[in-house]
Amino acid sequence: MPIKYDFIPLDFNRLSPEKQQRRAVEFYELMKRRRTVREFSPEPVPFELIELAIKTAGVAPSGANQQPWRFVVVSNPEIKRRIRLAAEEEERENYSGRFPDEWLQALAPLGTDWHKEFLETAPYLIVVFKIDYGVESTPDGGERRIKHYYVNESVGIACGMLLTALHNAGLATLTHTPNPMGFLSEILKRPKNEKPYLLVPVGYPADGVKVPDITKKRFEEIAEVIE
Repeated sequence: MPIKYDFIPLDFNRLSPEKQQRRAVEFYELMKRRRTVREFSPEPVPFELIELAIKTAGVAPSGANQQPWRFVVVSNPEIKRRIRLAAEEEERENYSGRFPDEWLQALAPLGTDWHKEFLETAPYLIVVFKIDYGVESTPDGGERRIKHYYVNESVGIACGMLLTALHNAGLATLTHTPNPMGFLSEILKRPKNEKPYLLVPVGYPADGVKVPDITKKRFEEIAEVIE
């Protein structure tokens, strides 16, 4: 049975031009300080912050409002260790032969390698899974697949909102995409219609941590204005 939505008035608060400008500048200044962190403190993080960030990601737009995502939060030390060992095994293969020289040269200035200690040190790992299709029980005891639309696009938007929410809450993050990522499905016992999309360690940065002195492209390099 197709879903039928009622239509309600839009809850939209129109701001004054001055407040719009102020909020836009403040948000830009906040977000441009976000940096990828590879050295985390083991200091505990209030779970409420993780929950609120995931709730924020969960209000992201999605194709046909199907919300094709699952956020698996891991704090268990043994499971984090299993994830680290499996990720390092794949990454060791990547750095020693799978990655083409061009990719290795692009990574070299950032100082990355196959060691992934942060997967154990960070107090939380958020593993994002994309739900390729829904599953519905049928009257005869079987299952029916429900097609999902724009899955990658939808989950990508939700991940962007997740990272933004975590940074806004004063937490450090890293986007990790070990390739292949099938071990995450196995370790976390996910159903076959869920596929790993992104692994996000979350916590406070370690004392004295340093990050590469990188720059971002200017507005003129990333945007074209057509009037």
